[in-house]
Amino acid sequence: MEVVIIGAGAAGYFAAIQVRRQHPATTVHLLERSDKVLSKVRISGGGRCNVTHHCLEPRKLARHYPRGEAFLRQAFKQFAVADTIAWFAAEGVTLKVEADGRMFPTTDDSATVVAALTTAADRARVNLHVQHRVQQLEPLPNGRWRVHVQERRPLEADSVIVTMGGHPKAEGYQLLQRLGQPIVEPVPSLFTFNLPDDPVRELAGVVAPAVRARITGTELESEGPLLITHWGMSGPAILRLSAWGARIVQALDHCFTLQLNWVGGRHEGLVQQAFQEQVNDHPNKQLANLPLFALPRRLWAHLLHKAEVGAERTPATLPRKERNRLVDILTNDRYAVNGRTTFKEEFVTAGGVDLAAVDPDTLQSRVLPGLYFAGEVLDIDGITGGFNFQAAWTTGAIAGRLG
Repeated sequence: MEVVIIGAGAAGYFAAIQVRRQHPATTVHLLERSDKVLSKVRISGGGRCNVTHHCLEPRKLARHYPRGEAFLRQAFKQFAVADTIAWFAAEGVTLKVEADGRMFPTTDDSATVVAALTTAADRARVNLHVQHRVQQLEPLPNGRWRVHVQERRPLEADSVIVTMGGHPKAEGYQLLQRLGQPIVEPVPSLFTFNLPDDPVRELAGVVAPAVRARITGTELESEGPLLITHWGMSGPAILRLSAWGARIVQALDHCFTLQLNWVGGRHEGLVQQAFQEQVNDHPNKQLANLPLFALPRRLWAHLLHKAEVGAERTPATLPRKERNRLVDILTNDRYAVNGRTTFKEEFVTAGGVDLAAVDPDTLQSRVLPGLYFAGEVLDIDGITGGFNFQAAWTTGAIAGRLG
């Protein structure tokens, strides 16, 4: 038996290794259109590789996927986080859990994960072919497949596993659309918010530890750390909004009002109470030296300026009108978002192969027997934190069993 796998990323490698382990007599050809493999694995987590997330209960794990939750609930019954941890441990990679649940190799180096995957593939005798761009998939009358590769001889296979990743435009899925495989229109999913010309960008590098972020006019809301960048805002609070609201903000052309509560969602009454405590405890200390709720000092100074409150003021001398403005800024700050920026190089899309046309138990197409899918080519995407890689390991493991 022969199998061709299209795309040498996380899902492609995992599927290739699985095929060889489950079906040792099978010849596996892993095709990569570029000259580099496992590109996203190398750059994930700032070069440390966020392998997965320490969420061991499959139903809870599935809730971290804006698209694909129900589908993955079924798939995670076969291969979930505990299986990922065990798989990498068997390959000599020990994973550690960080405070927020993200899991990284103890080496803090993505090269460790890359080496584990490539070594396992070499040991399994997977045939890797780089600079092999697939132009056409041709189903043959005998049930096999002919894979047409640009400027090279075509390959024939009993099964094909497509792991070519996500694409920002529908044209990237033409290979499958020509076969009649249903595709959901792709839109960006994991991205940061641009704030052109907003003074807050001068605080690039500042992290607010607990922010509640909302997109006004919608029900979209998120909580968590927020990172101010040279172009706008990022961090978990923003990236979760971008993931859950991918299609909504696409419809808004990525132009909307972002509402921020800088103090962890605390309401105005609690903030007023905290300010009164400052009046009681430090009546004559300058406000510049009294950031509420341990806000970063640079951010606190910016918010004082935005509220038109002098940093040299003291709590005891601050007029009620100015105090109310400051409390409003802390709990109801607003920014005009105009555009998006890809989160580092880890581009994720919502959209791809329609899950209704794929069997979650096998990852085989319901339309074309012998055609399987794994990874971001599917209409599955998770929030940041290791969830997208977990979906890749899970779908790659299942597809590699070949039903």
